[in-house]
Amino acid sequence: MSKVVLITGGSSGIGKSIGIFLSQKGFVVYGTSRSPKKYKDSPFPILGLDVKDNQTISQTVETIIQKEGRLDVVVNNAGAGITGPIEEIPEAEIKNNFETNFFGPIRVIKAVLPQMRKQGEGLIINITSIAGYMGLPYRGVYSASKGALELLTEAYRMELKSFNIEMTNVAPGDFATNIAAGRYHAPLLEDSPYKKPYGDTLDLMNTHVDHGSNPNLMAEAVYKVIQTKKPKVHYKIGAFMQKFSIVLKRILPDTVYEKLLMNHYKL
Repeated sequence: MSKVVLITGGSSGIGKSIGIFLSQKGFVVYGTSRSPKKYKDSPFPILGLDVKDNQTISQTVETIIQKEGRLDVVVNNAGAGITGPIEEIPEAEIKNNFETNFFGPIRVIKAVLPQMRKQGEGLIINITSIAGYMGLPYRGVYSASKGALELLTEAYRMELKSFNIEMTNVAPGDFATNIAAGRYHAPLLEDSPYKKPYGDTLDLMNTHVDHGSNPNLMAEAVYKVIQTKKPKVHYKIGAFMQKFSIVLKRILPDTVYEKLLMNHYKL
């Protein structure tokens, strides 16, 4: 029997690539979007869901269960970027980012766990970020939201073991998607003390995304995780140096690693 998969944020970017790949492999795939009517030509159904709205989450999960009778895999992919000097990012925007990147997946997880317990099995894949393993300059809020989700997953895994429900993180590096267009960018203020370093870092970040890896690599990685009987806690997908940066942080003194990051961003 084909596994039923729910992918939040499945209308574009990494989520869409995952959905297409899994559909081609014979999975029954449902994606989500806050504006599903825009994606009538999607190769798999796109349902309405806002990870900040519990009602839309419950309705979509219930729709899938009523139609398919089960829900085997959930990919928490919906997320939002945010950049800027932490001092200058409005508090409301910081909270909004955590609502999407951290509390959003929590809401989805809470909505699907009763069905997975009923089935006696299930898999939840949280799409985090390599940025969540380190505090990156002018991406500090994003790093914090994704890092929080990484740690939450570690704890959740242990709580779910007795129910035969698996959970894992898949952390991408920079991929060639439209994520930069959807980020909240704190404005470059003419009188800001951060104007030049933030502007230069912003240009560098956008270049990394433009020259990022093919999103199909993430799709293949998620497929392999689904096929794995006992998934690991963490998976990192991306360019070698991005993955290696996590290793360096683990083995280098903090101040040395900080200096490497500052040199990379020319700060």
